[in-house]
Amino acid sequence: MGAAMLSRTADHLYWMARYIERAENMARMLDVTYRMSLVQNAAQSEAALWVPLLHISDTVDDFNKAYDEVTASNVIYYISMDERNPSSIYSCLRAARENAHAVRVAMSLEMWENINSLWLEFLQLDKLVILDSGLTEFCDWVKSRSHLFRGVTYGTMLRDDGFWFTRLGGFIERADDMARLLDVKYHLLLPSASDVGGAVDYYEWSALLRSASAYLAYLKVYRDAVVPLRVAELLVLRKDMPRSLHACMDELTTILEHLSGNAGRECKRLAGEIHSTLKYGLIEDIYKEGLHEFLEAFLRQNNRLGLEIQRAYLNSPELELPMTQTQG
Repeated sequence: MGAAMLSRTADHLYWMARYIERAENMARMLDVTYRMSLVQNAAQSEAALWVPLLHISDTVDDFNKAYDEVTASNVIYYISMDERNPSSIYSCLRAARENAHAVRVAMSLEMWENINSLWLEFLQLDKLVILDSGLTEFCDWVKSRSHLFRGVTYGTMLRDDGFWFTRLGGFIERADDMARLLDVKYHLLLPSASDVGGAVDYYEWSALLRSASAYLAYLKVYRDAVVPLRVAELLVLRKDMPRSLHACMDELTTILEHLSGNAGRECKRLAGEIHSTLKYGLIEDIYKEGLHEFLEAFLRQNNRLGLEIQRAYLNSPELELPMTQTQG
C-alpha cells in the first residue's frame, strides 16, 4: 500500500474519531445549556441564555442567516438536527459514518457495525419528541453511543497506525471542545468582566461539571462546595480528570510518540510545549493572568497542532476553523 493510500486511510480514521467526539461534546454543551435554562433568572432573556451555545460552536453568523430569532427551540434544532450546520449532531454523525465507510477494511468488524447501527438508529429517532420533551434523554443517548464506540475501538482494533490516528483525532477534538465549553461558561455567561472570580450561580457551575462527567469527581477531590477556581483547576490542570486539558495533552503526547518517522517532529514539539504549560501551571497564576486569555491561547495552540498533524501526516490539508472545520 502506497504512502498516499496510507495517508488517506489515516485521514478518514482521524476525522471519523473527531466527528464522533464532536457529536458527543455538542450533546454535552446542549444538555448543560438546557439544564441552565431551567433555572429561573430574571436578568437573562431567552436569547441571552442560548446565544453562548452558538458562540461555543462558532456558528452565530450562520445561525442568524438561517433563523430570524434566537429562541430555545431554534437553537436546539440547529445544534441537534439541522443539516445546514456542519457541527450539528446530525452532521457530525453522518460525517463520522461516511468516513468509517470509506475505510471499513482498516477497522474491526465490531467498529463498523457499531458506527453503522448508530447512524441507522439516529435516523429512526422521533425529532418532534426530542425537541418537545426528550432533549436530555437524546443527549444521554448520544453520549452513551459515543462511549460505546470508543470502548469497541479500544477493545477490538489492531494496535497499528490506524489505531493511533483514531485516538489522535478524538483527543484533539476533546481538548478543543472542553476549552470552548469552559471559556464560554466562564466568560460569556458572566454579566461583566468584574464578576470574574466573584459571586456566581453555583447551580450553573454544577451543571458545567455534570456536562463534563466531572461532578462526582469534583466532590471526591475537593470535598467542598462548588467553587469556580477549583472547577477550572479540575478541568484544566488535573491530569487524573479524564476530560481535562492536561489529560488530553497527556494522551496526545503519548500517541504522537507511537507514530514513527521524522514527519511529525514539529507535532511532537508543539504537543510537548502545550503539555508542559499544563503540567507545571498553577491555577492561581492562570486566574491572575486571566482564565479567558489562557483558554484562548490554548485554543490557538491546539488548532495549530491540528493543522500541523494535518500537514505532516494526513492526505488533504485544510483550513481548520474553530468547531466548523470540515474535511477538504
